[in-house]
Amino acid sequence: MQKRHFYPLLLLLSLFISSAFAQNRYTVSGTIRDAASGETLIGATVRIQGAGGQSAGAANAYGFYSLTNTAGDYTVTVSFTGYQTYTKNITLNGDIKLNIELQGGSELQEVVITATDRKDENVRSPQMGLDKLNMKDLDNIPVIFGEKDVLKTIQLLPGVKSGGEGTTGFFVRGGAADQNLILLDEAVVYNSSHLLGFFSTFNADAIKDVGLYKGGMPAQYGGRLSSVLDVKMQDGNNKEFGVEGGIGLIASRIKVEGPIVKNRGSFMLSARRTYIDLLLQASPDSAIKGNTLNFYDINAKANYKFDDKNTIYLSGYFGRDNIGIKNLFANDWGNTTLTVRLNHVFNNRLFSNTSFIFNKYNYSISLLDEDNNVTATSLIRDFNLKEDLQYFSDKHTVRFGAQATHHRIAPSDITTDGKSSFNPLSIDNRYGLEIAAYISDEWKVTDRLSFLYGLRMSGFSLLGPGTFNTYDADGEVTSSKNYRSGQFVKSYFYPEPRFSASYNLNDENSIKASYNRNTQNIHILTNANTSSPTDQYVMSSNNIKPEIADQVAAGYFKNADNNTFEFSAELYYKWMQNQIDYKNGAQLIANANVESELLYGKGRAYGLELYAKKTKGRLTGWISYTLSKTERQFDGINNGSYYPARQDRTHDLALVGIFNLNKRWSLSANYIYNTGNAVTYPAGKYNVGGLTTYYYTDRNANRMPHTERLDISATIKAKETKKFKSSWSISIYNALNRKNPYAIQFRDKENDPTRTEAVQIALFGIIPSVTWNFSF
Repeated sequence: MQKRHFYPLLLLLSLFISSAFAQNRYTVSGTIRDAASGETLIGATVRIQGAGGQSAGAANAYGFYSLTNTAGDYTVTVSFTGYQTYTKNITLNGDIKLNIELQGGSELQEVVITATDRKDENVRSPQMGLDKLNMKDLDNIPVIFGEKDVLKTIQLLPGVKSGGEGTTGFFVRGGAADQNLILLDEAVVYNSSHLLGFFSTFNADAIKDVGLYKGGMPAQYGGRLSSVLDVKMQDGNNKEFGVEGGIGLIASRIKVEGPIVKNRGSFMLSARRTYIDLLLQASPDSAIKGNTLNFYDINAKANYKFDDKNTIYLSGYFGRDNIGIKNLFANDWGNTTLTVRLNHVFNNRLFSNTSFIFNKYNYSISLLDEDNNVTATSLIRDFNLKEDLQYFSDKHTVRFGAQATHHRIAPSDITTDGKSSFNPLSIDNRYGLEIAAYISDEWKVTDRLSFLYGLRMSGFSLLGPGTFNTYDADGEVTSSKNYRSGQFVKSYFYPEPRFSASYNLNDENSIKASYNRNTQNIHILTNANTSSPTDQYVMSSNNIKPEIADQVAAGYFKNADNNTFEFSAELYYKWMQNQIDYKNGAQLIANANVESELLYGKGRAYGLELYAKKTKGRLTGWISYTLSKTERQFDGINNGSYYPARQDRTHDLALVGIFNLNKRWSLSANYIYNTGNAVTYPAGKYNVGGLTTYYYTDRNANRMPHTERLDISATIKAKETKKFKSSWSISIYNALNRKNPYAIQFRDKENDPTRTEAVQIALFGIIPSVTWNFSF
């Protein structure tokens, strides 16, 4: 038997064994919602207990749950962080439809911080490497410019490394920045940053749920090597209309939501904009007035429930950045996404989600001086069709589905006004078709042992039209062939097995292990640590093979004092194939033969992640620490030896604390320390015609100075009325005023040009901010 057939057969065998003992069993199923807003509650715990034993599960990503047990009398218990526990007695003598609405305001009035919404889920679930953000926590965690930010908050978790001071770029377990799959309502977001990384594209007011998968990636996800950041927008209040927002020093936001038809449909619309450019216009300095620096974004979502079995969702995002200096340059870029989803309940055990998704990222950059008027544009666009199904059995939750994505990349199109010294250039568009099918099963073998296993089959085809070159190791063309529109140029197919297991030592302790393989066919060519507006995207081709990563992990998980304290320790090792780098002095931008500039090699990453948090009480927070190593190996770099990757950092430490003084006042702080990034310093210099030129030897053989920062904030709630609430958030970013390194420049010493001095560039000192938040 071939190995690739093992996983589906194991899954079918386990279902057959369990169904053989499923006589005279009935199912209770339904949807769990917030009683005040009608929002579905993702991950709410459902438990039925009675003479026939007990069953437990969680609501899926759309609030649907399904549990099965033998006939008899039972008590249904539903719990969710921040909500009152729901209980109901039922007699299970047939299948029951039970929709549940939870009342907000749990018995515990203090802030609760949790990496998951299910009690003991971190111990019991076979899923490894998953962190869930509680969106309420973002109100209290201080960040730069006072704008609560999903991407900056996840950088405080173990295994996640910041792309740089003040930026939203991040690296997960040794992966590159482009190896993170970022989804917004299932649509891929290719550039997740505003203002060159100082803000993220995600307006926290519009977000309902955030999950970060660092390892043990479920089979329904694919296309990236390192992580999945799955962000879901709020559905909107289907009970009553409401408005909320915030006014800050440099940006403001507003959200409006309400019912389309009460209890059947709702909408949510949020918008955010900076007004730095308005401040520039008011400047008396003519050198500043007229420059551009702003971003804006809009999140919109609507849904309508036709009946208990069919609900349609429509969601979209549109964001744009504009940066420019008058008579010099103009740069704008942005994302557009559109998702149409149909949820269908076939029966009390089978749930379906069908999605059509469109996403586009494009940029334009122009030179506007008197001698050169040049504009360069680029885009990447996807059409994606997905079908995902879930089947709930006695001890199994089976997921299976398929998807197909059509990619188009327009690498570069350069136009001029006819007077410029630059020549116009248009590089052929590239097209690709990515397909995948998957099946996975979460199997509760016993009360102590659980498995999560599956298989994803992925394929990618590069399509015509165009002329496609094949290059040798020196970058010389060895062959060239022209293909018609839609003609297959090169195809790849890979199996991606996934397996995780957990064993409960007792109610408070467990051990877990996982293995997963991922492949990637969309690649970014960049030398930056975070998303850049001018990042160049390429597909797998006859020269570029799909990137492959295999990861194994093992961990110990513990809860204490009724989930008040949680602790985890995870070890991981990841080995990567077909990694992409570039030759020394490579020209990546506006290069029709960019594949000739690339090198291909392998990588490895390994580390230890420690995580301890306190989830209840007046003082809550967490401590995360990562000890890790990330290396790459290319034949054309450092004589073929392994060398540190740019994102390699030995130590990463984060401390987060939130203290509730009383019902109106809360204080918070976070402290970070990390080893400096690997960089390449010059090994010497020479002078030609009065100009100093540096030369370099080993790549990434040096280190930037370490980064250390303390941020503090306070939130003060104003007196509430029945219809109006408001609060003030005051924060200080980098309270110690430490000049953390952003870049190191080398130059001749002014008094002795034969000597060289290094100059450290720091972006930020102390940055205070104030934001007024309101809702009615």
